[in-house]
Amino acid sequence: MSATEATEIVKPDNAPLINGEESDDGDEEGQDVVAANGEQKKKKKKKKPKKKAKAGVKQTDPPTVGLSKIFTDGIYPEGETQEYINDNTWRTTSEEKRYLERMNLEDEENTYNNIRRAAEVHRVVRQYARRTIRPGMTMTEIANMIEDGTRALVEENGFESGIGFPTGLSLNHCAAHYTPNAGDKKVLQIGDVLKVDFGVHVKGRIVDSAYTLNFEPTYDNLLESVKAATNAGVRASGIDARLGEVGREIQEVMESYEVVIGTDTKRVKCISNLNGHSIHPYRIHGDKSVPIVDNGDPTKMEEGEYFAIETFGSTGRGRVIEEGEVSHYAKIVDAPHVPLRLVTAKSLLKTITTSFGSLPFCRRYLDRLGESKYLLGLNHLVSQGIVQDYPPLVDNPGSMTAQFEHTILLRPTRKEVVSRGEDY
Repeated sequence: MSATEATEIVKPDNAPLINGEESDDGDEEGQDVVAANGEQKKKKKKKKPKKKAKAGVKQTDPPTVGLSKIFTDGIYPEGETQEYINDNTWRTTSEEKRYLERMNLEDEENTYNNIRRAAEVHRVVRQYARRTIRPGMTMTEIANMIEDGTRALVEENGFESGIGFPTGLSLNHCAAHYTPNAGDKKVLQIGDVLKVDFGVHVKGRIVDSAYTLNFEPTYDNLLESVKAATNAGVRASGIDARLGEVGREIQEVMESYEVVIGTDTKRVKCISNLNGHSIHPYRIHGDKSVPIVDNGDPTKMEEGEYFAIETFGSTGRGRVIEEGEVSHYAKIVDAPHVPLRLVTAKSLLKTITTSFGSLPFCRRYLDRLGESKYLLGLNHLVSQGIVQDYPPLVDNPGSMTAQFEHTILLRPTRKEVVSRGEDY
């Protein structure tokens, strides 16, 4: 599908052209005229020059143009599709299921265009980030670059469209849930292994996708193992697939890899207490977890569900603990109604509710809204069970961790890897 539309300007039929301009004498093309010798001759027919098609809007570098200005028909690219296997192969050609998909596309609430628009934003922003991120940049510079691009391309508009969750930039043995707070001076080093995990939403449909960057080859196999394991998880996923079986496929692939570090050889381990998850509207973590080890969970994936197939590998113990300064938070969906004694907590809760709802946020986002001296109130909301905090998740120091993740949609006829791109 073309990303641009052409517009042609057409002259009225009765407007003759002379050297490409409108004639003032009103002569019709092909009209009889009298020559100097008195003979009647046929006037030479003038050809109307073809007008050049007006160029469509193109994306800038860095990306700043909202996608609705490029995809003016409102139709966004379909992700990679994979046919179902085993007992569900019939779905691919089922007229009933095809009809259901057409109805979904036309339904304003269930249309696939929302998740596809979010996915296209993710692809464009991340591909620019992958070209741009280099050692020497601060974590804050990287986060701002990704989030500024996301806000511009998705045309941020409250709960209609915006950032799905804070940009994760976890380094080395930290596997997840780190983003810089105000004043963070951390600088990316050439030996670092950086996980880049960010989300985009359109009308609550969240694309959750992540990748890992390294800048020297020591941990290439670690990255390759996790990328391959994520793809194995995507292939194993589908309608009626059991979650434990998906985890088994992931584990078999990831733990077949080894990493050579100097004179030591380490087998890559799945981080067994981290999982993928289902995704609900405006809720990044749904009610189903997708394990990355064989845990025997018999729960099945179902038609119409969205999942983040997310895998983590480590050269360490293969388990994470909470440690470090908190940056990620989210309002608890079914939080109890608790009387709040702190005035600052009441005010902050109103800001959180009206600005983020159930979408995750970080302290930088509160700073951006003009909130100040809010930490006491924020901690009070956490202690009262109204807001959930998400501390950084770390393996043992000295180990390295990697992450790759895709969002998939279990359509009635086939599986769509909505976040797939040329990069991963």
